[in-house]
Amino acid sequence: MGEKKKIVQGKYEIGRLLGKGTFAKVYHGRHLSTNECVAIKVIKKDEVIKSEKMMEQIKREISVMRLVRHPNIADLKEVMATKSKIFVVMEYVRGGELFSKVERGRLKEAAARKYFQQLISAVDFCHSRGVFHRDIKPENLLLDDNEDLKISDFGLSALHDGGAGLLHTQCGTPAYVAPEVLQLRVEGYDGAAADIWSCGVVLYVLLAGFLPFQDESLNGMYSKIFGADYEFPPWFSSESKRLVSKLLVADPGKRISIPGIMRVTWFRKELKTPHAFSIQESMFEKFEDDERLTTIKKSPSSPAFLNAFQFISSMSTGLDLSNMFEERRKRGSTFTSRCSAKVIMGKIELVGRKLGFKVARTTKDFKLRLVGPTEGRKGRLSVTAEVFKVAPEVTVVELSKFSGDTLEYVKFREEEIRPALKDVVWTWQGDNVVSCTCDHQI
Repeated sequence: MGEKKKIVQGKYEIGRLLGKGTFAKVYHGRHLSTNECVAIKVIKKDEVIKSEKMMEQIKREISVMRLVRHPNIADLKEVMATKSKIFVVMEYVRGGELFSKVERGRLKEAAARKYFQQLISAVDFCHSRGVFHRDIKPENLLLDDNEDLKISDFGLSALHDGGAGLLHTQCGTPAYVAPEVLQLRVEGYDGAAADIWSCGVVLYVLLAGFLPFQDESLNGMYSKIFGADYEFPPWFSSESKRLVSKLLVADPGKRISIPGIMRVTWFRKELKTPHAFSIQESMFEKFEDDERLTTIKKSPSSPAFLNAFQFISSMSTGLDLSNMFEERRKRGSTFTSRCSAKVIMGKIELVGRKLGFKVARTTKDFKLRLVGPTEGRKGRLSVTAEVFKVAPEVTVVELSKFSGDTLEYVKFREEEIRPALKDVVWTWQGDNVVSCTCDHQI
């Protein structure tokens, strides 16, 4: 008789071991209903609970992977749990690591350019969602059946929290790490610029077949990285040399940005637009044509009630394990008020129109949609504001990004919306200051 296969929650069959790390094992899996192949990371709860740092890393990785759904990023399908284990179900990428290709020798320029285009597309999308990978290297770049690139392993990633955006953790693989990360000055480093340096090293490796910074000692290699001291092999084209020279710049302030990369002629050759961006554009077009979002003539007399459990969930910033299985609400995106829903919506609409936003209301719910006047990095910024009652004299308002660039949304929320709404806000999520001054007209 054959060995009995292990079944996870009646959905997935676990097969052979694909790899293992310090606190997890990754197995090949199969969805029982669809026969789809997946990769299943199995994490023992008792091992990670011992280390708060380890638990935070797992929670961060899951949260990040939910944010970055893109054709060139390995997809997180779902997360399941039992009393003793956590199962992270991911896309199974059959083609192996890009590193295996490079081990066999350098790539042709056209192939290297294709992978670099896909890498930049995915990294740009990550940065637009406030995510910095911090460990970009060929070993973390996988290839699917179509020989398309997929970024994996977000275990060392950082998530922008709406602050200055500077990071202070020294991490990554030394040969691919930016000089400012290795030096780790007191003021911190820009995660986006650090990722771009790593992309530059990857491009060099794809074209050359070896690393740009090599030395017999680690200190010698660091010295070369700090001085951006490398040489080009004779087969590099003049155009590729120019781009690599702009990527591997020791001063992060002078390093080329992703918009700059996308304007380079060498990069733009045979460039294909990722499907993920066209999805966002079609969502906006749907909004433009949606009759439900035209300004209403008659609205309900009061907003929906939010039950106590929903209210606690929306305002809590705790570290419960359940946060790993849901989209976590952004800090500062929810506030309470003692004003009426009508007053709150009127105030938000007034602020939006003053800023040049197109404002529309739904016909059934206490919900507003604000659409920005100009095109941003990821199209027009579109923000939703929804009002709920949680008590006779308490109203909760949730702000969320419907489409557009995440960092543009954070700036809009922190620099425009929060100051403008100070007279109707009682408390913002995560704040302790009570500041509502309006009459109680609920």
